[in-house]
Amino acid sequence: MGQSDMQLGIIGAGAIGNVHMGTFSQVEGVQVASVTDVYLPLARQRAEEHGITQVHDSPQAMLEDECIDAVVIGVPNQFHAELAIAALKRGKHVLLEKPMAINAKAARDIVTAAEQSGKVLMMSHQMRWLGLSRAAKALIDNGETGRIYHAKAGWFRRKGIPGWGSWFTRMDQSGGGPLIDIGVHMLDLTLYLMGNPRPISVYGSTYAEFGPNREGLGNWGTPNWDGYYDVEDLASALIKLDNGSTLSLEVSWAAHSASLPEKPFVHLMGTKGGIGIVGDKGTFVTHRDNEAVESEIAPLEGEVERVLMANHFAECVRHGKQPITSAMSGYVNNRILDAIYESSRTGGEVKLSWNE
Repeated sequence: MGQSDMQLGIIGAGAIGNVHMGTFSQVEGVQVASVTDVYLPLARQRAEEHGITQVHDSPQAMLEDECIDAVVIGVPNQFHAELAIAALKRGKHVLLEKPMAINAKAARDIVTAAEQSGKVLMMSHQMRWLGLSRAAKALIDNGETGRIYHAKAGWFRRKGIPGWGSWFTRMDQSGGGPLIDIGVHMLDLTLYLMGNPRPISVYGSTYAEFGPNREGLGNWGTPNWDGYYDVEDLASALIKLDNGSTLSLEVSWAAHSASLPEKPFVHLMGTKGGIGIVGDKGTFVTHRDNEAVESEIAPLEGEVERVLMANHFAECVRHGKQPITSAMSGYVNNRILDAIYESSRTGGEVKLSWNE
C-alpha cells in the first residue's frame, strides 16, 4: 500500500479485534499498521496471521505514535471511555466497539472529547449495514411504511451466557448483561430505522434467573470460575419516543423462550405498511382491497456488512463526514440502557431530559 494510506491501529487482539483486522485488510486506502493487547503474545500472533508489521507494547504507545491516524477499540466495556478519550485527545480518529461505555456519564465524556477534538468517532454497529437492514431503510425512506408508530425488537438466546465469571458477567466491568451486550444492537438498529427519535421515558425490568446458578451458559468467552455473576440474563422494556411512537425491547442470554427463534428480530408497524426482520428473513405487509398482503424483502446486495461499515469509517475520516453511527447515537443508546436498569431498580418510569 502507498504512503497516503490511512494508518490504522487495532487496540485489542481478541475475537472482535481479530474480526476488524480481517475486515480492514479488505478496505482500499487503509493499512492495518499496528496491533496491541494487554496480552502481548496474542498481539504478536495476530500480527503474524494478518501480516501486520508493528506491535505496540501498550495502547498508550500506539496513541503516541504520530504515524497512526486512526484506531479501532475492541476491548472490554470498562476500558472504552478511557481509551476513546485518550485517542481523541492524541488526535486519532476512533472506531469504537459497542456499547459506547458502561454508563451514560462515561458515554457523555466520550461525546465531549469527540466534539473538542474535531476527529471522527464512529460506533461499530454493523447491523445497520446488513443487506436486509439497508433494504428496510430504503422502503421506509421511500414512504412505503408511512409513519412508524410502534416497534418491537429483541434477541432471545435460550442458553448463551458468555464467559461466566469474567468481565462479561460483572456489572462494574461490563455495564450489564444481554441488555448492554446484544440489546444495544437491536436498540440502535430499531431507532435508526424509525428515524432516530429521542427517548423521553422508559419502563423496564431485568431478571437474573439462570446466571447466578451457573445455568444457561453458552460457548462465547472464557469462564472464570473464581469470578461472579451480578448482571441480568433477561431484560424487557417499553420506550416512549418524542414523536409519539413506542419501542418494545426484549433480550436474553438465557431463557425458556419456547417457540421464539434464537435470532435477532425487528418488527416495525407503520400507518401504510409494516416490516418484519427475523434473522435473515424480511417481510413487508400492507393492506390492499381490505386484505393483508405480504411480500418478501430481498436484501440489498453489496459487500458484507462489516466491510461496508469499515469503508464508511474510512470515508468519514478522509472527508470529515459525520458517521451514520455517530458519537451521539452511542450516547442515546447508553442513556436508554441506564434508564432501563434504573427503572428495574426503582420499579417506576424513568423520564429522560435532553436539555444539554
